[in-house]
Amino acid sequence: MVDMDWKRKMVSSELSSKLHVTIPSPFKVPVSSPISCSAPAACSAYELYLRLPELKKLWSSREFPQWNDEPILKPALQALEITFRLILSVCSDTRPYTNHREWNRRLDSLVTNQIHLIAAICEEDEEGDRSAPLGDKRSSLSLLPRLATWRKSEALGRKILCTIDNEMRRCKYTLGLGEQNISGKPNLRYDAVCKPNEVYSLKDNPYADHIDNEENQTLYVLHQILESWIHASGNLLRRINTRIEEGRFGDAASDVYLVERIWKLMAEIEDLHVLMDPEDFLKLKKQLQIKSNGQNDAFCFRSRGLVEMMKMTKDLREKVPAVLGVEVDPTGGPRLQEAVMRLYATKGDCDKIHLLQGMQAVEAAAKRFFFAYKQLVAVVMGSAETSQESCDSLSQIFMEPTYFPSLDAAKTFLGEFWSHLG
Repeated sequence: MVDMDWKRKMVSSELSSKLHVTIPSPFKVPVSSPISCSAPAACSAYELYLRLPELKKLWSSREFPQWNDEPILKPALQALEITFRLILSVCSDTRPYTNHREWNRRLDSLVTNQIHLIAAICEEDEEGDRSAPLGDKRSSLSLLPRLATWRKSEALGRKILCTIDNEMRRCKYTLGLGEQNISGKPNLRYDAVCKPNEVYSLKDNPYADHIDNEENQTLYVLHQILESWIHASGNLLRRINTRIEEGRFGDAASDVYLVERIWKLMAEIEDLHVLMDPEDFLKLKKQLQIKSNGQNDAFCFRSRGLVEMMKMTKDLREKVPAVLGVEVDPTGGPRLQEAVMRLYATKGDCDKIHLLQGMQAVEAAAKRFFFAYKQLVAVVMGSAETSQESCDSLSQIFMEPTYFPSLDAAKTFLGEFWSHLG
């Protein structure tokens, strides 16, 4: 009888006989990271402008302690609710030179991608309808029902309701924002979880009264959405660490891919700066006294949450030995690379492969975010901003060696092995 498993056995035996000869040397990854926060005064000014202390209270409040997804889903839903406020603001903009058509397209995409993520988080809810706060009533406080009936935003609002219906079909419940819900699933108690009234109470920034500039509100809302997703990702990254420690590699893999999608969503949020009027935005930059003060003072580094998110993303590399069940060789030997190659060749635990792939996907998405951010600064503020010393750290982030040298070395070896086979 023909052994249908001959290829896997051959690869495994070949790997075990050649590992010590052809594995590339591991990369030397610098201990110090190029990412760090701006000066404390700049960070504090950024937080006060966005009213982050008040937002953090909303993100962190636990109304339903038995519901494990609340710390992740609450800031995500609040980001969505703030996006509804952005739609209201854009549709109310009376400036004749505003690109309303492109704004509508981009906002449609942004809302759709956020609903994708929220639905994926709900699908991962282990306890399902046993712990999630559910009921029969729809939200009476969200801005979405108003958007769906107001003439200027009706088309987009109705499209959002259809998107919620489509994306939540695999979940045990729906959001309860006025979607059709033909299947009659229970509604999430959206008002109790998201607290739309309290979110809406933060609609004005401290400079709203004495800065006459339409882009002030746009900048303010965009960064509130961004910070809400940063907070959600921080809780996701902490849950990934816990799940790896518990050996729940499949669940950790699902969370890792959620973090990757959040990095991509954040890049999409930042891209909306391109639609702001150039002169109005640069005038606002002067009015708010936004300027770089030296090295490591790229504007995004004023977000302490973003800096912490990047550090936690980078620290995922420390979980690789736990995933593989192998200790790091103190002599610098290729022990991790050997374990990775055996895992890839034997397909022994698919959940572990998915998790390791997801970790590298998160690294790529994070580096892509900072690369795109540097280009965005040049487009919005002029290339002189990116030629300053303050942007050096942005370049260092996406030019850094891989965070996962053992995974990289294993793939390099396997690529060479298969290219020379036969």
